[in-house]
Amino acid sequence: MRPAFRLPAALLLCATVLSACAPAAHTPATAQNGILPDSAAPDERLVLAPPPAPGSAAQGDDDRVFHVTRALKDTPRWKLAQNDADLDPAHLVRDFSCAAGFEIDLAKAPHLVRVLERIRHAVGHRTSDVKKYWHRTRPFVGTNLPICTSSEGLGLNASYPSGHTTAGYGMALLLAHLMPEHASAILQRGRVFGESRIVCGAHWKSDVQAGYLNASSLMDVLLARPELQDDLAAARQELLVMQGTAPAPEAGMCAVEHDAATHSLLSEP
Repeated sequence: MRPAFRLPAALLLCATVLSACAPAAHTPATAQNGILPDSAAPDERLVLAPPPAPGSAAQGDDDRVFHVTRALKDTPRWKLAQNDADLDPAHLVRDFSCAAGFEIDLAKAPHLVRVLERIRHAVGHRTSDVKKYWHRTRPFVGTNLPICTSSEGLGLNASYPSGHTTAGYGMALLLAHLMPEHASAILQRGRVFGESRIVCGAHWKSDVQAGYLNASSLMDVLLARPELQDDLAAARQELLVMQGTAPAPEAGMCAVEHDAATHSLLSEP
């Protein structure tokens, strides 16, 4: 029997519409709000493989990567990880500005906001369900090693899969769907976003890899839903208009993101 799981405060209070946050109450979809129910998305407890077993080679690799990346504290890569820990929807969308080539302003994209709101419920509950199921302890627990954000509210046993990676890579998949002409750079930024959780020390390497799959399986199904197609088409038009009028992203941040993409944490021995 699996131990009881208490949903961490971070999952309850997190504001992003693509995160692993579960709503405070389970509200079924209605014709009025158009929110997609859990059943619209796959059951990630079936999709994801188990996390590495204690004592396995994979867990040994997770341990090694966690300890090696503690040396990144206070570097530009560490600061990028701190930036990527912020899952406010407007901030999260803006994180893909360098990849898109223009500042993405969520306030000017009401149809994109509507898409995010309509899928939030299903993504949140499916991700929370699988976190509860595996109840994996985070890498920093039992150590005094640095992490890039406060551990308060993270949930000590909510590590697998990474909800932040689900949020970041899910957003990348959505934006790549809406702007296929920028898909390669956007998806690269989504990968970097996930790797930020390794840098941060909040997740194991395998949590992040599972987060990519979690996001991919959820978004692949949800973005094909017929009831989203009108909003998706309108959201693409919003972004095309924005591209023609928005300022260029900040060059210094783009350089940091490029360096992080070039030095992937997933490929180091």
